[in-house]
Amino acid sequence: MRPDDSAPSADLLETILAATRRIVEVRSDREPQADLARRADARPARPGCFRAALARRDRVNIIAECKRRSPSRGVLRADYDAVAIAAGYARGGAAAISVLTEPTFFDGSLADLSGVREAVETPLLRKDFIVTEYQLFEARAAGADAVLLIVAALSSQALQTLAGRAASLGLDVLVEVHDAQELMIAIDAGATIVGVNNRNLRTLAVDVRASDDLMAGMPAGVLAVSESGLKTTADLRHLRAAGYSAFLIGERFMLADDPEAAVRQLLGGGADAQSTPRT
Repeated sequence: MRPDDSAPSADLLETILAATRRIVEVRSDREPQADLARRADARPARPGCFRAALARRDRVNIIAECKRRSPSRGVLRADYDAVAIAAGYARGGAAAISVLTEPTFFDGSLADLSGVREAVETPLLRKDFIVTEYQLFEARAAGADAVLLIVAALSSQALQTLAGRAASLGLDVLVEVHDAQELMIAIDAGATIVGVNNRNLRTLAVDVRASDDLMAGMPAGVLAVSESGLKTTADLRHLRAAGYSAFLIGERFMLADDPEAAVRQLLGGGADAQSTPRT
């Protein structure tokens, strides 16, 4: 049975993490880590390409997200085709592409990531709730260039361990935070790309002011990414002026009739009015 979209749990994050741990157990039984590691090693790494894409200053750097469903909005796109969407994002000028691979709450899969990798050269982020080393090997084997590590989902030690292991596999790491305490943990762990999620993962409430509030605490040399709730050119212009290097946007594009056109529109800066939403 699917989770009830209309009534998220008081602590949705813990529910998702419990499901993730069980899914990883099942997958690792099916393919032992040693076998997965050999598959991952056979995939050429592109270390640093994700970070380099977000660091460019001659453009607005959008990480465009492929996401069929979300716990807060339900199904975003019934005719979801991650490969076709990602190809459109690449043509539209996205700096990087995020692919949701979490199956239970987001209807994602590693097959989506693998398919997108075959279709585009654009740097790819595996967007998931990573809690084990096994998932890092999965990301590398599927063609990801970067992974997301969420401070709220990990102990400080686990964050440091997984970040170090990811780097050894040639994967860049986007470390996600939501408040000042989590930002301090990310910085202490040595994060060089920090994403401020304007959505509270425990309650699903969105407040873009989180990005404004945390920018002052970003150390020099850290690439700051604003995530969630971004809809208009004005949003991006404001946060770019504040110091953000990139912007992760998903629902804005998934709800558009033409995701590629929506990316072009946002990058073009001439249309704060959103493209026609899907019904």
